Amino acid sequence: MRLIDTHSHIYSEAFEGEHEAMIQRAFDLGVEKIYMPNIDLDSVDAMKKIHDMYPDRCLMMMGLHPCSVDANVKEVLPQIKAFLEDGSDYYAVGEIGIDLYWDKTHLAEQEWAFREQIQWAKDRSLPIVIHCRDAFDEILAIMDEVNDDDLKGIFHCFTGGIEQAKHILGYGGFKLGIGGVVTFKNAGLDKVVGQLSMDDLVLETDAPYLAPHPYRGKRNEAAYVKEVALKLADIFGKSVEEVGEISRSNALSIFEPNHKEIESN
Repeated sequence: MRLIDTHSHIYSEAFEGEHEAMIQRAFDLGVEKIYMPNIDLDSVDAMKKIHDMYPDRCLMMMGLHPCSVDANVKEVLPQIKAFLEDGSDYYAVGEIGIDLYWDKTHLAEQEWAFREQIQWAKDRSLPIVIHCRDAFDEILAIMDEVNDDDLKGIFHCFTGGIEQAKHILGYGGFKLGIGGVVTFKNAGLDKVVGQLSMDDLVLETDAPYLAPHPYRGKRNEAAYVKEVALKLADIFGKSVEEVGEISRSNALSIFEPNHKEIESN
């Protein structure tokens, strides 16, 4: 079984003293690659440290998380951009977007930062990884304006309805990131996902957050992406190996479009 965790904060201090063991557990379960979204200026060094330990398997994004956007964003964002231009290997601009769950005070700044970072991605032919919480209307309004044939990416931690899913997939270059919420008994996401195709989806954990059943309420980790794969296998009537292969191919089509597949017999 080959899996990719497309969104995991494995550099988090929640794993302090356990990073190597936690990452090895994921590798032992068949997780080939883990893509790491950046959060803010303070998370960069920790992310780079993990990447340096596993340069071919723990891969970096660069961006400013919307919950890190405040009145000083026009001072902070150029510093994030400097990291994007530092010669390191970044696979996406992310995670970026709008979050109105915690605080609506800086909506204007979040919208500005989102637009700016989308332009970075376009300028560098990189995908974007979008964080959307209580902000579908705001994000889709911006995406309706800026989307073009060259823009692609992932709507991370998708928890919307079928109409929102169809709207996003209608952009042409986007996949939906499905994580632990799809395993929650009363979330209803499984019903939405069941109306889609596996070709539209990638797997993620968002570790250390949103652990899937049967680990719900505990610290999430990259190995638990297998639980998401098992749930999707049940939803689509496929084997977990099939789900792994399809989602893996979908992830590589976004992050590594020039990746050459080597088929095993």
